[in-house]
Amino acid sequence: MITTPDRPAALFAKDERAAFDAMVHAQFIAFAPYVFQASVLLRDKGILAEIEQCNRHKAPATLACIVTATGMSQYAVRVLLEAGLGIGLLFRIDEDYFLTKAGHFFLNDGMTRVNTNFMRDICYDGAQDLAASLDEGRPVGLRHLNPEWKTIYPYISKLEPAAKNSWFEFDHYYSDNAFPEVLPIVFANKPHNILDIGGNTGKFTLQCLNYDPDVQLGIYDLPGQIAVAEENIAQEGFSPRASFFAGNILDEKTVLPTGFQLIWMSQFLDCFSDLEIQDILKKCFAALGAEGRVFILETFWDRQKFEASAFSLQMTSLYFTTMANGNSQMYDSAVFLKLCEHAGFVVEDISDQIGMAHSLVTLRKP
Repeated sequence: MITTPDRPAALFAKDERAAFDAMVHAQFIAFAPYVFQASVLLRDKGILAEIEQCNRHKAPATLACIVTATGMSQYAVRVLLEAGLGIGLLFRIDEDYFLTKAGHFFLNDGMTRVNTNFMRDICYDGAQDLAASLDEGRPVGLRHLNPEWKTIYPYISKLEPAAKNSWFEFDHYYSDNAFPEVLPIVFANKPHNILDIGGNTGKFTLQCLNYDPDVQLGIYDLPGQIAVAEENIAQEGFSPRASFFAGNILDEKTVLPTGFQLIWMSQFLDCFSDLEIQDILKKCFAALGAEGRVFILETFWDRQKFEASAFSLQMTSLYFTTMANGNSQMYDSAVFLKLCEHAGFVVEDISDQIGMAHSLVTLRKP
């Protein structure tokens, strides 16, 4: 049973847009591909930055000034500026352009930058294959990164540099903000060893090794990720306190290493389908002793405080559909917790609003 807290008040429970606002929103959706591309170009070509600089120094930000500053053609700058007006990134007084609040955040906000780069470098081209991905239950859009890949996970370290950087920035941006908050919870009972499943580049393992000078860490992931994690941990001088386990957790023959007091999974189980999550948790159940615990750090869209956060997670689900594996998502917690219980665990606790958007689920054996 779930002890605390209950699920937050339901999001998306009513339609609050007036009819005219709803019609405007519908047009925004209809032109969404151009909204995204124009916004990215306004940022990446330096147009938004030039306007911000002019605004800050109370200098004119006219079409001619921006053409001179960017070196782009008058036509190119003009159509982008006019698109920026309609998108809501800019407003214009006489011939001068100014950043709106949305324009300021699109240019300067770290989360927005990370999300935008992830969409541009990983997801955008593949989004056109959403229908095929849903029909076929596989990430058809992944062909735009490499037509030979079946899922993205074994090849993340082999992505082109810009795409790889955007993927890792997106993945780490959210979890890195949550780690400092969860470490006191994880170490409340002074565990002497922890198994980090889906440890990726070793970020959480390194945080644990730095947090407690006595703890031993095991890290389990695919061979490519383990190689990166092993190198990162060696560079920090922690190799004597770390052990590495390379394998495919979905393989029916996989048996997880035993003897660990805690199992940790951060933003890992959302990479799998319902049945795969259940199977992974059954393997965790088999590997844990009677007093062991599983800590799961996840972003559940239904446990968000704001609709904007939930929206971002719902859209990220479509990345899993088209690019990652074709069958996973950012879960509704009610769906996820049932899978935990079907695997044999009791949900001991849930803590929400960790970091930017996370919940920490604690599981134990009955």
